[in-house]
Amino acid sequence: MRKLVVSAWVTLDGIFDADTMQEWFFPFNSIAKDEYIRDSILEADALLVGRTTFEMLASYWPFQLNDDNGPASKINSMKKFVVSSKLEKADWNNSTIINKNIIEEIKKLKQQNGSEIQIPGSATLVQSLMKANLIDEYRLLVHPIIMGSGKRFFKNEMKTSGMKLVKTQTLDKGVVLLCYQLVNEWQLNNN
Repeated sequence: MRKLVVSAWVTLDGIFDADTMQEWFFPFNSIAKDEYIRDSILEADALLVGRTTFEMLASYWPFQLNDDNGPASKINSMKKFVVSSKLEKADWNNSTIINKNIIEEIKKLKQQNGSEIQIPGSATLVQSLMKANLIDEYRLLVHPIIMGSGKRFFKNEMKTSGMKLVKTQTLDKGVVLLCYQLVNEWQLNNN
């Protein structure tokens, strides 16, 4: 059975806006952060994304021919599942559109053999999957800056019963990796 993992890059106040990455993501670049991102991509055997994230990734990764670190060939060859009611075709290699019975289709994907299905970004999709209780782990790469405004990853109505911290890692320039697994109320009260 596969694990469904959310992978999000955010600021301290939860901003993940791609339009403002010049302000909050790139100033905190480091070799350690690049290695974490590369290793994270290499761990996944499939991606699950919403339309917006798919279009952003599909406009970049297929054209990355210098693959010294390994992520381009991996991300281009792995299976990609796009949840969208608007997208009519997905030309990026190994991409499949899921536009009906979304929750049931994702449950089926989780039952297949493999390691993990990673959801990079895709906050709207994550919100739907949170409500259906399908997410197994959240990996947040938190950047030490408060933006004050912008697109927030966790929006109103996004709620979990609780999470267990399973890993932390401090990277260079104050960037911190926080990994949480979902737990039920009984586990919270008995740990």
